[in-house]
Amino acid sequence: MFHTQILTLFPEFFTSPLQCSIPKRAIADAKVSVDCIQIRDFANNKHQKVDDAPYGGGPGMLMQVAPVVAAIREARQRQPNTHVVMLTPSGTLFNQQKALEYIEKDSITLLCGRYEGFDERIVDYVDEQLSLGEYVLSGGEPAAMCVLDAMIRLLPDVLGSPESAVLDSFTEQGLLDWPHYTRPEVFEGQTVPAVLLSGNHAKIEAWRKEQALLRSKQRKKRDL
Repeated sequence: MFHTQILTLFPEFFTSPLQCSIPKRAIADAKVSVDCIQIRDFANNKHQKVDDAPYGGGPGMLMQVAPVVAAIREARQRQPNTHVVMLTPSGTLFNQQKALEYIEKDSITLLCGRYEGFDERIVDYVDEQLSLGEYVLSGGEPAAMCVLDAMIRLLPDVLGSPESAVLDSFTEQGLLDWPHYTRPEVFEGQTVPAVLLSGNHAKIEAWRKEQALLRSKQRKKRDL
């Protein structure tokens, strides 16, 4: 079983996503465990306050170092070999290769931030900083769910077909997936490419590789 832990102020955020589709089946089949650790449980005040104003002034509040570090230590005690990942805009950009790397580890712990971010000293207690992209979310929970989903579907025997994960976008040489079509053959004047109806598997394979390369090149041009 692949063990994951989430350090969060809002464990309830994950209730619904983890009760749907592939994550639900993976948990039910004991392919993965997902344990949420409430950071507020490690606050040292009666109101379970875990944030405070930043030194030097400025808008918003920061997550305090003491309760977050205590939560990290609890995660490491539960899973001694866990790899602790802080979700933050300043981290390394998440991609498919990173998801493949994560599922090879004994355990992954995802640290979710809120407010204006973390006290910088927390960085010394994590193994890695990770970003979902160049935009800002209300907290780390949506990013953590994306990372979780990307990892879970790569685990052995989780998907219905073993080839599904292998043929995903970005998995095969980092390329996007090729276009897909299903019935009907004609819809409002749009037809399925003739090669896909030919029954010639060699030509179909060549067409798919060509389309994957073309899509990937087009995306790179858009991203420049």
